[in-house]
Amino acid sequence: MTIRDVASRAGVSRAAVSLAFNDKPGVSEATRARILEVAQSMGWEPNRSARALNRHGTGAVGLAICRPARQLGLEPFYMEFISGIESVLSEHSSALLLRLVRDMGEEIELQRHWWQSGQIIGSVLVDFQEHDPRVPALSRLGLPAVAVAHPSLAGPFPALWTDDGGAVTEAVRYLHTLGHTAIARVGGRADLGHSALRGAAFARTMADLGLPPGQQIDTDFSGEDGARATRSLLTGAARPTAIMYDNDLMAVAGIAVASELGLRVPHDVSLLAWDDSQLCRLTHPTLSAMGHDVHSFGADVARTLLALLTRETQPSHAVRTPVLTPRASTGPAPHRAG
Repeated sequence: MTIRDVASRAGVSRAAVSLAFNDKPGVSEATRARILEVAQSMGWEPNRSARALNRHGTGAVGLAICRPARQLGLEPFYMEFISGIESVLSEHSSALLLRLVRDMGEEIELQRHWWQSGQIIGSVLVDFQEHDPRVPALSRLGLPAVAVAHPSLAGPFPALWTDDGGAVTEAVRYLHTLGHTAIARVGGRADLGHSALRGAAFARTMADLGLPPGQQIDTDFSGEDGARATRSLLTGAARPTAIMYDNDLMAVAGIAVASELGLRVPHDVSLLAWDDSQLCRLTHPTLSAMGHDVHSFGADVARTLLALLTRETQPSHAVRTPVLTPRASTGPAPHRAG
């Protein structure tokens, strides 16, 4: 709803609605009461936080994440990402309003409440799904937001994303040059758009190289689920000689499982993680990884949102290309793979 809608329903001018909501003189008390009553019946509320941004450069930015609290605390990606956002918001006397949600429906209602009650000036949207229900719901609200997603998933929102498909292709080709032909992937949640992009790129690259399809197992990104998937792969009849993981937490769990089964990394099986982090450099052996500067990525997201709010010209889409860092966890394929 807009001021124009309220004015039309109440039979007054837009200026009168603005005066009523800002509690300024210029309209009678009867008119003010009628305008507020009409607006309330329409579910419209003035966005005090957005006005604060225009006057003082302050206001909160919303971020809702669908993850268990304990798991989020262990994931280096989100810790770095959030710190990057905060580094920019603090320069503008703004803050991050973070909430963990159970599903998309809960997030949509939360974002609607945040926006209509004036608690936020805009939002950062993450973990997009194909045909994401947040896109039509939040765009209808007029919520200013930046999508951390491929443009094909982001709808009308400005999109910043990592080249998931390109990074997976590079990783598979790297393992192939080491002689690996039996390569598996431990992925994230199947309903997430970036998981689907990675899975498709994995299958396509394996086919382009003339290799068997390779096993792909979906997980919830947790170390426990990563360990379960690794154990299934390494105890199966067609044991892979290399495994790629969709995050570092699962790759670390993979090293522990390989050791538990008496397998040496990388002599018996090579492991490669996504999102290079401190965890990858603390393991033994150290983990090869695809990564980029997650902190600066979060900072770019915050700058894009603030530029959107102040009507500054910004590119609608920006992509980051992860870089492969080979370390001790990857090596030539064992002879049995030939």
